[in-house]
Amino acid sequence: EAQLEESGGGSVQVGGSLKLSCTASGFTFDDSVMAWYRQRPTTNDCELVSAITSDGSTRYEEFAKGRFTISQNNARATVYLQMNSLKPEDTAVYYCAARRGGDMTTLQTRVCRGMDYWGRGTPVTISS
Repeated sequence: EAQLEESGGGSVQVGGSLKLSCTASGFTFDDSVMAWYRQRPTTNDCELVSAITSDGSTRYEEFAKGRFTISQNNARATVYLQMNSLKPEDTAVYYCAARRGGDMTTLQTRVCRGMDYWGRGTPVTISS
């Protein structure tokens, strides 16, 4: 059974940092596109944050560029999201997701769909 388990969420003040982790099991991590999505409480929208392919290519949505860094450790089947300079609008539940194969150009960006596996999410709260 495929599983994604997120950790690292929490509460920090504006300008702070958090590092999210997502450990995968039950599927071939090396052949997958891994992504972080988030669902914000204010809008209830679900949006793509960042993604990474097995060869290390990355994609960031505009709001994440320059502040967030996605990385992965294939040996540990783990993907990370380092988040710096956090803002109140980054408050959300962050979900790890995986898709078997494909590329990042076809990722859904405004809905949490189109991935094969999803984690349960880890909440992030930014306070001013």
